[in-house]
Parts: sequence; C-alpha cells; structure tokens
Amino acid sequence: MDLPLAEAIRAEFGHSTTYLNTATCGVLPRSAVAAVRELAEAAGAAEPAGAGDFARVDRVRAAFARLVAVPAARVAVGSSVATHVGLVAASLPSGAEVLCPEGDFASVINPFVVRADLKVRFAPLESLAEAVGPDTALVSLSAVQSADGRAADLAAVRAATAAHGARMLVDATQAAGWLPFDASPYDYTVTAGFKWLLGTRGASYLTVSEEARTALTPLHAGWVAAESPEGAVYGPMPELARSARRFDESPAFLAYHAAEAGLALLERVGIEAVHAHDTALAARYRAGLARLGREPVPGGSAIVSVPGLADRLPALQTAGIAVAARAGALRASFHLYTTEADVDRLLDALS
Repeated sequence: MDLPLAEAIRAEFGHSTTYLNTATCGVLPRSAVAAVRELAEAAGAAEPAGAGDFARVDRVRAAFARLVAVPAARVAVGSSVATHVGLVAASLPSGAEVLCPEGDFASVINPFVVRADLKVRFAPLESLAEAVGPDTALVSLSAVQSADGRAADLAAVRAATAAHGARMLVDATQAAGWLPFDASPYDYTVTAGFKWLLGTRGASYLTVSEEARTALTPLHAGWVAAESPEGAVYGPMPELARSARRFDESPAFLAYHAAEAGLALLERVGIEAVHAHDTALAARYRAGLARLGREPVPGGSAIVSVPGLADRLPALQTAGIAVAARAGALRASFHLYTTEADVDRLLDALS
C-alpha cells in the first residue's frame, strides 16, 4: 500500500483503540458513518429520503457481486447468514445428509441440526473432502474458520461434491474482504457484511448458482422479491424475480447505506492490496509470538489464534487493546485499518 493511499485510509477511520478484532466486528469508515447519519437524520425529519434508497441497495448488490466475481443476478440481499442458510436447509428433502466441519460457526450448522429429519454428519476440516460420500446431499462449511483462522481446501471439497453429485454451501464471512474469493464455483455462498466488508449488522449476501436456484423456494418472499416490485405491493405477486433477487429480504436501509461506503473503500484499495497488508501484519504477529515462545494455530490467515492465552483478554481490554477469546484461544485479526504499531503494542502487552 503506497503512502498516499495509506494516508487516505487512515483518514477514513477514527477509532482510538488498538483494534485487532475484525473477525468479531469491523470498524466503520467515516464515509459509512456519514451515510448512516444522513439517512437517520432524514428519517427523523420526516423527509422522503428517510425511507431508504432501493437504488443504493442494488448498487451494493452489484459491488458485492464484483467483489466475489459473480454476476449481480446471482446475489440476494438479506439481514443475516443464518437466514440464508435456513433457506437452504428448508430446501432439503427429509433424510438428506449434510456434512459439516467439526467446530464450524454455529450459523453454518444449526439450521440443518434443528431439522430432526436431516442427517447431519461432522468431520475434521482437514479431511472434509475425503468424508464426502455417495449419500451426501450438501456440504456446508466456512471458507475461513471463525475460531482460529484455518482456511478450508475449497477446491478439494468442490471436487469431492462434484464427484458425488452433492451441492456445496460456503460461508465467506471470514474471507470476503481480505482474501480474494471467487463465489462462482459454489452452489451457495453466504457472507455477513459487518466484519471484513466494513459494514454494519443487518446486511448479508447470498449467492446462488443458476442450477441451484431452482432448488430453493423463496419462503420469505415479500413484494421486493417480485420481478416488478412496484406492481406487487398488494395481493399475490404476478411473477417472482427471475434473478436471485427472488430470495431478497426487505433491506435494512441503514445497514445498506453503510455497506455502499464500505464496499466502495475496499474496491478503491483493491482486495489484492488488502490481502497483502493484512497477511503481512499477521506474519509480523506470528514472528513476534515465536520470539515470545508462543505457538499460534498454523496458517497464513489474517486471523491468528493462540491456544492457552484466552485468559489474557480482560487485561488486554483494560489496556485498550481489542482482541477476542474463542475456543480457549486468544484471537487477533488484522485488517485495512491495522498498523504495525498496533501489532507491536499487542506483542508488548503479551510479553
């Protein structure tokens, strides 16, 4: 990242803490804060603009589509990953087998588990591809594990699902925004917008392949899911949207007004540059941990977890250093607004 660009990025963020916790929640850019404030003030003043902007939602859809390398027609917008996964879960026939990694994030698993008529099976992440079998209907997994930053071998799992005629759902929440991610090979992807995408809770994205789209019923279809929403406000809709928009939820406008600014910033910087920045900081942290005699979970992720250090969280919080404790480990995550000084301050505190 060149100096002028780095200065421009710093100008977008106003947090005063040492923030190393994007895997929990990202920091809103100032431009996103301004967009939210503008909408909220318009709503408070009873101005027409306060009702929200559907054109902006479609711009967000298009921006996310570019980020994950699919046409905008494959993207549905919603409010949470669990809602998207629940839609997929509802499409499976009774008795279908769903394969998930052990210890994956709850939202990628529970919509299947709560259906008592499905067979949910678990396998270690590292051997997930080998665990796909002839009875597997769907594999549901995260591209990057929330707990410790381990990356899945998505290509191997995709090859296995294709060989057995199974579908594949990938949660890109802990990947999209720092890791170059192509959603096009997968039947479904789901992504929350309030972490690496620099948005807020209330914005999430579902991508659906052309083939898999016919397998889903838009169970929460409202008027926004119609091909012509303005003609479908009352009574049964004349026609569902021909694109993945048929799976849209009515948008939480504050979240989508923020999302436009966050995604625009990521596009301006470029995911390759973000990836290089984030992983360089993670590597600096790993090297510092080695000097301290600490061994993190292996990998090259922007998320770094250190087993056995979760008990340090309260003291770090008191010191103004934002990290997380997950699965018995201390988890730090590095993003666009993180600096080398932030990494060194965490290492100093741990020493």
